[in-house]
Amino acid sequence: MKTRTLGKQGLEVSAVGLGCMGFTQSYPPYPDKNEAIKVIREAVDLGVTLFDTAEVYSFFKNEALVGEALEPVRDRVVIATKFGYDLNHDFDLGGTARPVSLSSKPETIRHAVEGSLRRLRTDHIDLYYQHRVDPDTPIEIVADTVASLIREGKVLHWGLSEAAPATVRRAHAVCPLTAVQSEYSLWYRQPEQELLPTLEELGIGFVPFSPLGKAMLTGRFNRDTKFDKTDFRSAIPRFSPDNLQHNVALVEYVEQIATQKHTTPARIAIGWLLAQRPWIVPIPGTKRIERVKENIGGADITFTDDELGDIRRHLDGIEITGARYPEDQEALTNK
Repeated sequence: MKTRTLGKQGLEVSAVGLGCMGFTQSYPPYPDKNEAIKVIREAVDLGVTLFDTAEVYSFFKNEALVGEALEPVRDRVVIATKFGYDLNHDFDLGGTARPVSLSSKPETIRHAVEGSLRRLRTDHIDLYYQHRVDPDTPIEIVADTVASLIREGKVLHWGLSEAAPATVRRAHAVCPLTAVQSEYSLWYRQPEQELLPTLEELGIGFVPFSPLGKAMLTGRFNRDTKFDKTDFRSAIPRFSPDNLQHNVALVEYVEQIATQKHTTPARIAIGWLLAQRPWIVPIPGTKRIERVKENIGGADITFTDDELGDIRRHLDGIEITGARYPEDQEALTNK
């Protein structure tokens, strides 16, 4: 597996990571715990070193799964998790669940890190993201709190998720960021406008989630696909029946490129992302080891400058309709 470096602090990770949310949340059916652990450990054997989770994913269960899976190979991997919600941290110990709200108050972050360390079965978090920007807590206070955790050795590197360029600058000025995580793919290119130039200027790595457009770019779906109400995509406007009819045009174009290069659409999508900047590390999610193998193969896909220019011209001519999140979740992004 090829490696890449995130940030000026030199965090080296596999060129393609693994997003672990789908093992327990959003995209049923879910594998049983033993099967999920097997997939995660086999991913390590294949050379994947960056594993992404969050405390809010299925209310702590995802972190616990990742922690158990990676405990025997802890010294070989980089674990990324996230804080930023006011959660009942006794819930995973038998307490009562309560409504979730944004919070990055210093005391909330400190409660979060202790819970994450316990569930992840480790004494440090390699990469700790603020999951969403808290409008009620200045980002400078968040950065200062994380800086304290770094001094204490509980956190090694930190980052932001779905943050606006101005917020990135403010946070980085207090405590240097290693990475920013946001959605980016052939399916969603908004970060190219301001975020990527900002990260390049400041020397911050970029970790795109949903690099396969929530599986849209794998070619699995067509104009007639219907999503069960338990599937998160059923609530996303881009996947509504009317918008899907239109948006399949992008998938058909990616399939054409894959045919020309004798590979799969997923590998084209990941290879294209890696070609955009040398400090981009996508984290496609999957629950199946054969898909892990397919996705990491994207690191071997290369494009000439002419090919990249031709792809960009085609992308500019394809309009994607529908928002990428339900309205309430879209309001929490790019803050």
